[in-house]
Amino acid sequence: QVQLVESGGGLVQPGGSLRLSCAASGFTSDYYAIGWFRQAPGKEREGVSCIRSSDGSTYYADSVKGRFTISRDNAKNTVYLQMNSLKPEDTAVYYCAADRHSLLYRLCAPKHFGSWGQGTQVTVSS
Repeated sequence: QVQLVESGGGLVQPGGSLRLSCAASGFTSDYYAIGWFRQAPGKEREGVSCIRSSDGSTYYADSVKGRFTISRDNAKNTVYLQMNSLKPEDTAVYYCAADRHSLLYRLCAPKHFGSWGQGTQVTVSS
């Protein structure tokens, strides 16, 4: 059973940075898709950035391109989301999710991912 544990959320001022971490365990294969999703109050959950474990191919939502960077450390089974130039509209609960179908990183759509972490709150406010 895949388990995902997020950390690194918090309160940051606009223009600031945060790094989220997702520690993963339980994968039975080295080939999977893993990514970050977020849900703001009153809004649907959306894909932020996803990565394919095998080769590091990535997807970014248009709203975060150039500001967020996803990376993985396969030796530590950890995925990171470096968030720079944060805006108030980035405020949301951020979730880590994974699925054994590695090509899903291209879609990075919540409905396709089967394993989820508990989420971590990110608040961007002055």
